Amino acid sequence: MSTDTPRRRAGRPPQIDAEGIVVAAVALIDAEGLEALTMRRLGTELGVTAMSLYRHLPNRDAVLAAVVNRLAGEVAVEAADATPWPQALHGFARAYRRMLLAHPNAVPLLATHPVDEAAGRAVIAPVLERFRAAGITDGDAVTAVQSVAVYVLGHALAEVGTPPGTTRDPQPAEAAYYDQWFDVGLDAMVQGFRHRLAADPSC
Repeated sequence: MSTDTPRRRAGRPPQIDAEGIVVAAVALIDAEGLEALTMRRLGTELGVTAMSLYRHLPNRDAVLAAVVNRLAGEVAVEAADATPWPQALHGFARAYRRMLLAHPNAVPLLATHPVDEAAGRAVIAPVLERFRAAGITDGDAVTAVQSVAVYVLGHALAEVGTPPGTTRDPQPAEAAYYDQWFDVGLDAMVQGFRHRLAADPSC
């Protein structure tokens, strides 16, 4: 059981930095949920006082923003030079979903706190490059990628959400249902954008 007393060790005080704070915050959210994340509790987990954290991140909102950017960085998108953009878009969606389902307690956070623009662009850069290779404008490409991202996030919210007073314990059949639902919806979205962009004379 956790207490609010910092877990200090004998000798030199713990050395912390912003990255270590964010790593600890992600671990705490994964284990106990967003509500458990306070500056005081985070300090306890790191063995320091809450005031020590403010030297690196000014408040809880800053910690949450950093958590969002870190989780976005876990979305590993691979799109080789010969990859058609629809395939790259599928790959992005699946990578994003894998990250969300690996951190179910953080899904509501990602739904309400936008990723930093630079961090988000870095994640989707390989996908945008495949659109460019097909002669599709950045504006149209970003619209397609963002639309798919919103679908993935909304689907994850439906999958990991729990009614008040209940706990989440998904069964294999339920997981298979969500997988199939996700695939059907994703295919429909990508096919829709394929049709729309092929019919757009500006592309």
